[in-house]
Amino acid sequence: MTNEDAHSTCPNIAGRLISPDLPPYVIAELSANHMGDLNRALKMVKAAADAGADAVKLQTYEPDKITMKSDNPDFQIEDGLWAGQSYHDLYTEAMTPKEWHKPLFDYAAELDVTMFSSPFDLEAVDFLETLQAPAYKIASFELVDIPLIRKAASTGKPLIMSTGLANREEIDDAMQAAVGAGACDIILLHCISAYPTPPEAANLRTIKDLASAYNVPIGLSDHTLTESVPVAATALGAQVIEKHFTLSRSDGGADAAFSLEPAEFKRMSDAVKIAHAALGQPTYGPIEQEEGSLQSRRSLYFAKDMPAGHILTESDIACVRPGFGLKPKFLPELIGKKLAENVKPGQATNWKLIDSA
Repeated sequence: MTNEDAHSTCPNIAGRLISPDLPPYVIAELSANHMGDLNRALKMVKAAADAGADAVKLQTYEPDKITMKSDNPDFQIEDGLWAGQSYHDLYTEAMTPKEWHKPLFDYAAELDVTMFSSPFDLEAVDFLETLQAPAYKIASFELVDIPLIRKAASTGKPLIMSTGLANREEIDDAMQAAVGAGACDIILLHCISAYPTPPEAANLRTIKDLASAYNVPIGLSDHTLTESVPVAATALGAQVIEKHFTLSRSDGGADAAFSLEPAEFKRMSDAVKIAHAALGQPTYGPIEQEEGSLQSRRSLYFAKDMPAGHILTESDIACVRPGFGLKPKFLPELIGKKLAENVKPGQATNWKLIDSA
């Protein structure tokens, strides 16, 4: 897929533009950290809004539609954070029940924070459409599910796709499916699908590479436990930052080990806004805030009393702070010149004091 095949627009999610001119759009991923408790999920929505999230994201699936209940070794998790569980048991624990969705969407609207979800099957898209979800997120593991991408893209809503595990051919396939199905606003998120991700494995330079390969906004779905990685991503041009969120890692939860607590999320949210503001524009010469520092530069001053007509030597001139005299680069031009007036030590040099002849 080439740059020309993709769309170069500024996606609009519930009235909020995703643009390089604005701070990154910060998404709090609730995922499985509600621990099967709707009241806890509601508290998480409020805490995420208070911590600076622009949006709170759910995951919409049913265990029987995402995997199979089976004793076959293929369906057992052997490594990593969830080792020892079956896929079916994990997703049964982690799911957000469909009957929770409307209360969560309604509460988010009360708090003026956007809510949308990652659908994991075609029926989930239809269900989320009944809730007027303003956008859809395709999770990294689902990037190879081309029918799901086409279904979500066909709604015409902004489509965010994570690229964890994906090679370039798989990203091309996903992009072609999305564009072919009518998606106009596509966002790609660089992602490392390791839970948690060591910062040294974040490979953030992929953000710029994705930006050059696909003509769409690029962001980061981050599974590190740091606040620094999203800041670095912002400096590299990330327009969206997604992080898993929990009220407390010590409370447990399927995704708690790689989720930020409210205070951490708030620091991260604030930090990426500061980082974005610090990017500014290419600038040369003193800006307004630097004007008071100009006087601290070195410049050329007369070092002694000298009468008009005196021929200047190098010892007659000092290169010192402040910066009210001629620039140091003019020292060679002053040597051998005749003074037009009497001068005193500590007097700033200027061309009016030099005999023009």
